Amino acid sequence: MKPEIHPNYKQITVTCGCGNVFVTGSALGKDLMIEVCSSCHPFYTGKQRVVDTAGRVDKFRKKYGK
Repeated sequence: MKPEIHPNYKQITVTCGCGNVFVTGSALGKDLMIEVCSSCHPFYTGKQRVVDTAGRVDKFRKKYGK
């Protein structure tokens, strides 16, 4: 590797809107505030729901018999 061309990689603290705090590495060099993390995102928590817009889910189920 060439010397002095890579940014400094430091540990930062990431704080989520849900209150979760964790430490990670980043070249940014300052702490972050985020809105969604793996502790509160619906995909990871299993609280994901199907949004039915204008009966599209029912239309699909009728068409394909599911």
